Amino acid sequence: MLNPGIKGRLEQVVTPDLSAARIGSGLVEVFATPMMIALMERTCNESVLPHLEEGQGTVGTHVNVSHSAATPVGMRVWCESELLEVDRRRLVFSVKAYDERGPIGEGTHERFVIDTAKFQAKALGK
Repeated sequence: MLNPGIKGRLEQVVTPDLSAARIGSGLVEVFATPMMIALMERTCNESVLPHLEEGQGTVGTHVNVSHSAATPVGMRVWCESELLEVDRRRLVFSVKAYDERGPIGEGTHERFVIDTAKFQAKALGK
């Protein structure tokens, strides 16, 4: 069952493949904003998976975050999430990202609970 208060935490090391220069979101070898957002989404998703029924998953629908500090390649980063609100199938999370020197980003992220097979079939029908 999904209830507010579910927390998640994931970490990774910033590799060249996660840099702004490599993915095309900038020219420098620092943790790319889209990759920070991907880490936030993954953290939220994985935190609630054990609480879903078989055949269910979640999809991201809204991201409202700031990326406030650069992180160089080679440094460890992590995200912490907390489920703040459950409104039927809509889930609202608080997300915060850090590197070894302190906070690097924060905000909110929304996801919806889906029936994965039905969702995939609908998408393929486009």
